[in-house]
Amino acid sequence: MPTCQNCHNKWSWKQTFKGSFTLGGGMTCPYCKEKQYLTARMRKRSTLIPFVIVAIIMLGNLFLGPSYVSIFALLVLLPSVFIINPFFVELSNEEEPLF
Repeated sequence: MPTCQNCHNKWSWKQTFKGSFTLGGGMTCPYCKEKQYLTARMRKRSTLIPFVIVAIIMLGNLFLGPSYVSIFALLVLLPSVFIINPFFVELSNEEEPLF
């Protein structure tokens, strides 16, 4: 679970999951109310992993035809990534550039 860089309190899974869907570019710490940002490494990872899973499913459908495996992957693997993601969130005080 992520830790606030200001107050050093650990966030719960629910707080992290809800905060990861905000559009403002940062998440507000539920304890000290300071703005926290995902690290550049975390933003790259959180964008890349679902894209790779969807690409694998699409390529599997293209070459092997639609199957129960692709439906299973789409309905189980992709949501699993979103459920597991809050455990790997890393926060920083400042918004880091991607490159």
